[in-house]
Amino acid sequence: MTRKPEFIYPEWEAPANVRALTTTRIGGYSKPPFDSFNFSLKSGDDVEVVKRNRALLVESADLPSEPAWLHQVHGNQVVDAATNEPYTEADGSYARRAGIVCVVLTADCCPVFLCDRRGSRVAVLHAGWRGLARGVIEEGVRQLAVPGTELMAWLGPAIGPTAFEVGDDVYGAFREQGADVATAFVKKPNGKWLADIYLLATQRLNAVGVDNVVANNFCTVSSRDRFFSYRRDGKCGHMASVIWLDCDAAV
Repeated sequence: MTRKPEFIYPEWEAPANVRALTTTRIGGYSKPPFDSFNFSLKSGDDVEVVKRNRALLVESADLPSEPAWLHQVHGNQVVDAATNEPYTEADGSYARRAGIVCVVLTADCCPVFLCDRRGSRVAVLHAGWRGLARGVIEEGVRQLAVPGTELMAWLGPAIGPTAFEVGDDVYGAFREQGADVATAFVKKPNGKWLADIYLLATQRLNAVGVDNVVANNFCTVSSRDRFFSYRRDGKCGHMASVIWLDCDAAV
């Protein structure tokens, strides 16, 4: 490790006891092409080095516990981070009490952070196009068990709308479900589409009543020095997005 870990913090109006961050690729121990703050055990990186990176995250971000690491499959399963077994097959987790750390890994997909206005529950979701189409956001909101109007969301670093080229299969998956494809997709001369994953996630959140949505203007593909990108590099590491309750909300 040659540099201190660099974190990105959500710019949202969450309660003070809601803590959240996304890592960058900066600050860990991994060697190229996983340099340097890689958290994925499935990337091909040295497992012991990944474990060192995970330990560094707990220490440097002052996490209250080991994150509830998942086995992500681009699905819609969202589990309770307090009770799930390690590496449960899921693409999101939630917590309703303090000290439980939810986590997802991304390298172009969109990490979706959620919390309620009282600061009593949080979640983070792994939202690539498949997860979005399969309803991971809807399931995450359902598991939090409060009306969407009581929630707020922050969309972390993901592939930008000028870099996410997709085919008719992706366009069709959202068109068939009634998404506003006219605003989320732009047709290219080569017959492909440019998809705006931030807008697609926002549309899904709005559809279940979550109107307080803050998106950023990061692009994992174009920011090589800061982010991992599977679309750009193929073989690469993954960032971690974590969220937890620092203390229980007042009743």
